[in-house]
Amino acid sequence: MAEPFPSEGLPLEEARCRVLSSLKPLAGRETVTLLAGLDRVAAVAVRASAAVPGFRAAILDGYAVSDELPPAVGRQWSVVGRSAPGLPCLDRLQRDQAIRILTGAPLPPGAARVLAQELVRHEAEVIQLIAEAGAASWIRPADEEGAQGDLLLPAGHRLGPADLGRLAGCGVESLEVVKRPRLGLLVSGDELVAPGCQRAFGQIWESNGTLLGALLLRLGYPVAVTRWEPDEPRRLGQALDDLASVSDVVVSTGGVSAGDSDWIRPLLAERGRVDFWKLFLRPGRPFAFGHLGAVPLFGLPGNPVAAAITALELLWPALQHLEGAEPEVPLRLRVTLADRCERRPGRPELARARLEVDGEGLPLARLEGSQASSRIGSLQGADLLLEIPAAAATLEPGIQLWARLLRRSLF
Repeated sequence: MAEPFPSEGLPLEEARCRVLSSLKPLAGRETVTLLAGLDRVAAVAVRASAAVPGFRAAILDGYAVSDELPPAVGRQWSVVGRSAPGLPCLDRLQRDQAIRILTGAPLPPGAARVLAQELVRHEAEVIQLIAEAGAASWIRPADEEGAQGDLLLPAGHRLGPADLGRLAGCGVESLEVVKRPRLGLLVSGDELVAPGCQRAFGQIWESNGTLLGALLLRLGYPVAVTRWEPDEPRRLGQALDDLASVSDVVVSTGGVSAGDSDWIRPLLAERGRVDFWKLFLRPGRPFAFGHLGAVPLFGLPGNPVAAAITALELLWPALQHLEGAEPEVPLRLRVTLADRCERRPGRPELARARLEVDGEGLPLARLEGSQASSRIGSLQGADLLLEIPAAAATLEPGIQLWARLLRRSLF
């Protein structure tokens, strides 16, 4: 078995595997309305209760006729009715008859095709074909969206706007979703003061609570309880106990390195176990994962960028796994570096960059400002996490690198 605390830290992929293998999906489900189901995970498969739309419909405005083969130019029909959405014509269409039909309206019995209105001349309740109709029938089938019994979405599927729209279009008004993990967040540090408060020399305004809370909320996991505590072991231990009693997952930020005031790891060891400590990664080396009894704890670094990156790379997949969903894998693409990058070799790095395109439309990665793990500005507008190899020192413009795309699908 691999050492839990290798001196250089665990490679990111190995750390992710260890985290996921130690967790089991949460039990429990709830029924929610469709809009409340956005970004939730379906607890059961959903099937169509009926065919949708349930009738053959016109794809465009025109005239429905019974001709099965494309009619010849000059052919005429008598117009005997009209079909509109919600106001169908129910009379059977005979050979030399046509009805005026609007987009989305049901076709009458006997109709075989729709002639686009610009292809016909309509005079005195008679239409005449004045241009080639072509082979297309311009009819939407009765089961275009789905036939009765068709699978609309499987269990374990994360619901997006298109999923919800399709469910609504198939007559579904509510659905069962998996319980979402309840998160408890502990922010620690003697140097921290709340934003808006006067700070003494050496103090900093606390940002990780806001940064992590907003990031997790955007990913679909609101923080239920947040505690702010100084670097005092008794108070930190009590906060960990309190959060573990009301949370499915406890997340801490700060106090996880090896300094005199870093208490999270020893407190975790006292109350449960430390599964591993340290990552072979920049930013994010001081990271601890373990369990407070049955409750997993993610000890994120105190530097805000490192906290955000490790939350994205390790905490987010774990939360998805706890919901019984397959963790989302960011799209990787090859990009060309637009700027010279000087760095200290030794650990692989996930650098924050903007995605641009060159004159030929090829992807460029642009680094802006310092990549220090304390500088939140490096996250602003970041589209990419550039994967920089451990041994790399000077990276010249024009070099190609792999990058992880941070943008998510809208639908």
